[in-house]
Amino acid sequence: MPTHARGTRLTSRSLVVAASAALMAMTLAPTGAQSAPVGESRPVYSYDNAIRESVWVDTRIDADGDGRTDRVAVDIVRPREPARQGRKIPVIMDASPYYSCCGRGNESQKKTYDANGNPVQFPLFYDNFFVPRGYAFVAVDLAGTNRSDGCVDVGGRSDIQSAKAVVDWLNGRGRGYTTRTGDERARAGWSTGNTGMIGKSYDGTIANGVAATGVEGLKTIVPIGAISSWYDYYFAKGAPLYNSGPEWLSDYVESPDARARCQAVQQRLVDEAPRNGDLTRLWNERDYVPDAENVEASVFAVHGMQDLNVRSKHLGQWWDALADEGVERKVWLSQTGHVDPFDFRRAEWVSTLHRWFDHYLLGYDNGIDREPMADIERAPDQWSTDRVWPPRSTDTTSLRPDKGAAAGVGTLSLEPARPGATETFTDDPTLDETDWASQIDRSTSSKAGFITKPLGRDLRLSGSSRVSITATPSTSSAHLSAVLVDLGPDTIRDYAAAGEGITTLAERSCWGASTPGDSSCFKETKARTAAVDYTVFSRGWADLGNYASDAKGRPLTPGTAYTITLDLHASDHVVPAGHRLALIVGGTDRDLIDPPASTPALTLDLARTSAKLPIVGGPAAFVRATAGSTESLTPREARLSGVAEPRPIRPIPGGDSR
Repeated sequence: MPTHARGTRLTSRSLVVAASAALMAMTLAPTGAQSAPVGESRPVYSYDNAIRESVWVDTRIDADGDGRTDRVAVDIVRPREPARQGRKIPVIMDASPYYSCCGRGNESQKKTYDANGNPVQFPLFYDNFFVPRGYAFVAVDLAGTNRSDGCVDVGGRSDIQSAKAVVDWLNGRGRGYTTRTGDERARAGWSTGNTGMIGKSYDGTIANGVAATGVEGLKTIVPIGAISSWYDYYFAKGAPLYNSGPEWLSDYVESPDARARCQAVQQRLVDEAPRNGDLTRLWNERDYVPDAENVEASVFAVHGMQDLNVRSKHLGQWWDALADEGVERKVWLSQTGHVDPFDFRRAEWVSTLHRWFDHYLLGYDNGIDREPMADIERAPDQWSTDRVWPPRSTDTTSLRPDKGAAAGVGTLSLEPARPGATETFTDDPTLDETDWASQIDRSTSSKAGFITKPLGRDLRLSGSSRVSITATPSTSSAHLSAVLVDLGPDTIRDYAAAGEGITTLAERSCWGASTPGDSSCFKETKARTAAVDYTVFSRGWADLGNYASDAKGRPLTPGTAYTITLDLHASDHVVPAGHRLALIVGGTDRDLIDPPASTPALTLDLARTSAKLPIVGGPAAFVRATAGSTESLTPREARLSGVAEPRPIRPIPGGDSR
């Protein structure tokens, strides 16, 4: 994504955007609205008088095997005036399986219809806010849900095609019908074809998957707490994260009539997604990361760094793949769990999303593509920005665990342990990462902890970490957990409580126009906080039986050493001066992974164990943060910190901009 470093110099793409903005201002602005500021759509259209209609789009697949291609229900609300004036408008789309079963948003809103089946309520604020500003809002029922044909296949071909077919239809390439079974065609002649997909959780996952097809006309996606690989939703290198598989989710969201006709699809979700954690063809089909090379849309991703539902590994691996392909990107990282930004930063979210869609769907040159790439919540309701994320000065730094004065209470530094140094713990499935962290300075049988000295300077970690562990199990099965902990007092969003970092209030605020059947007013929220003595800020898990392959687990031979790498979840965390950074290695992380078949003791080979952490400023920053004085540095630490070479360190563009 472009940065301020470009200054006022326009790239060729910027010239095109600027020209498009001028054209759009002339062709899309409603009569009497030409005086509106360039680069911002205004609420000049009637929401009450908007066109509300339903179309059934042919997906061109027959997932339920009834001999007829499936049609998905597409509920549309769009301003009436542009159609009368012969003007076409762009589309904001939320494709979801939840419109009937469960609802959307903090208030679990569902679609509602009048006696004739015409849509009345569209969940969330997108329609209320954007339709008066010249957008259509399109709410798609995924195949097998609500009023759609077909079957839910949990992120597979049917799910993705449910939404992709609608993008095709909006661009004149697909077939739509006025009824679910009739032959009368419906055309989207009112649409420019420019489509932006948005949604939280499953909805945002569909946006990722559709973008990965490279479908023409999809200009931007806004995935919120979204999955990038369904295998990584259910497993972590073979370790089960849930005791149920995708068939449970399919059954949960499917309409009652779909459950009756989709037994074959349900059975495939059981047969081809075994609970042993093997990476099967079914999972490969539901991994969008390898197809990042197809993404043409810009991406505005939002994720809670403490999301323990859709863990931030999904954001990290998707973000890195998009970066490799040069995709235009923006990100918000909050301290919440699985929470929509409308409920933790409402005014800023609506304003930013408005400008984002205006730029990528209407073509306005409003500068949002030249603003800082990342907004990061540092403390409840306190945000910083970065021009590039992770900062360009971020460098993977290998930290090494070593034995300390007490068993299981070791050190963490740049220096490797001496050969033969070990620590041993026994898996206790009744304990979790908070139990381990709360006893970090005590010898306990359930974990091994490794801690830095108290920091003399802030130390920032930004991005995804990896921990390579060499362990010898006492039984034929073993699970491993690795967590990073900030040891020190703080006030954080209480992500582990109900609300996952927010409290819902009785007061409401309104965001757009309303009708009697569709209010734009939503309950306000505030940060729910907790005073803590430590913060677990990144975590990862694995089945040690996957030591030889991510795709297939193997029985372990007791007494044999195995090496495996755990992928920790993406984060951006500052360990303040005075605090300590800790790496904890344990077994089963209760409620986050399922326990193995046995209860092993695990002996860690510390000389062959390391943590590769994304430290802003790299090894030199770590040395400066952990050194009490330059006199205490080893020759290697002195070299890394710059003491041995006392020339000043040049600032790196895009570095820490807190």
